[in-house]
Amino acid sequence: MSYIGKEPTIGNFVKLDAISTSSTNTYNLTLDSVAFSPESPNHCLVSLNGVIQSPSTSFSISGSTITFIPSSGTLSSSDSIDFIMVYGNVLDLGVPSDATVTNAKTNFVSTSSAAGLQIKGDGTTDGTLQLNCSQNSHGIKLKSPAHSASASYTLTFPTTDGSADEFLKTDGSGALSWATAGGGKILQVLQGSHTSQASMSSTSFVDVSSNTNVSLTCASTSSKVFIIANFHELYLSGSHAIKLRVTAGGSQIMRADNVVLTGASGEKVIGETLVFLYSPSSTSAIEYKMQFASSNGSEVRVNQHSNPGLTLTLMEVGA
Repeated sequence: MSYIGKEPTIGNFVKLDAISTSSTNTYNLTLDSVAFSPESPNHCLVSLNGVIQSPSTSFSISGSTITFIPSSGTLSSSDSIDFIMVYGNVLDLGVPSDATVTNAKTNFVSTSSAAGLQIKGDGTTDGTLQLNCSQNSHGIKLKSPAHSASASYTLTFPTTDGSADEFLKTDGSGALSWATAGGGKILQVLQGSHTSQASMSSTSFVDVSSNTNVSLTCASTSSKVFIIANFHELYLSGSHAIKLRVTAGGSQIMRADNVVLTGASGEKVIGETLVFLYSPSSTSAIEYKMQFASSNGSEVRVNQHSNPGLTLTLMEVGA
């Protein structure tokens, strides 16, 4: 802080060491055996022989010495300097001693226009807040962006502590929330399989098997589901086509029509697979099914030789 004129000296509120009188009017002032210099006589409360002395009239101060001004003569060993109290300059604040500022004194109040606590830079180093360990031997720092970034924004933390493996994300306006970690990360994998032959003779779709019906609940509405439906060993009893599809929650999401088996009646085609990336936009359980149908009502079969089987694989992909 700058001052006009002489900068005031900051003092303490202390009681100086006891002084034994002798045949002199001048005595050294000490605090804990160390020389002490009051700011002025007006900062001192002095009692001599049970009488409070008037500053500058009954005594004077020069550096770390006090000189009594008795009405006549000098002091002697029979006189008693009862005490000397020194009071600091109460119009200014000095530097507090270590560990003297308690929690009760650091009640920083924020308002709608100002933060309760501000960590400033020094013109070269950006403002930094350090959080120490219990022994104060290690710590982490939160640092402001550089001045050149011209950054001024507020981050508001979520109302809860989140769940395991979640991370903080922003809505672009400073509001933080917890989200599932890892864009593109596989969050879960489910699979249904059927190792027996399945056949039908209808033009309407039916489930391949209840074993390949798989229910999946996404962790987030932004997740996608990668679907691999393996219709193994297709078989026809005549010269026509087979229809294949996958449904989600009863609705068709991918389909292959007119899958034609070439060659003689009954010849099989191995490894007809449907692959699709689906966006359910829901965190409710959804059941996925593999279905097949005949193009004209003739018999069609899947997994003709029951090996290795039919599989429906679902993979939740984090956004």
